[in-house]
Amino acid sequence: MIQHFQYKSLYKNQQLPGWYISFYHQKEKHEGVYHPDGKIEWTSSYSFDTETEKNVKKQIHELMLYHVYDNR
Repeated sequence: MIQHFQYKSLYKNQQLPGWYISFYHQKEKHEGVYHPDGKIEWTSSYSFDTETEKNVKKQIHELMLYHVYDNR
């Protein structure tokens, strides 16, 4: 489960897509860049197995849809 999810725009012009994201998963902090196409570029080292990474990405996509795209 993702905890303490945060995001902020990569650009001063917040209309441009691209976000820095950070969160905790199993007491470990993770950071990355969420691109407009949904791709996540990890900027911190992470130790997810394939299935866990798939689930974490799904949770991030849902959070971004709710916080960014649904609130426009």
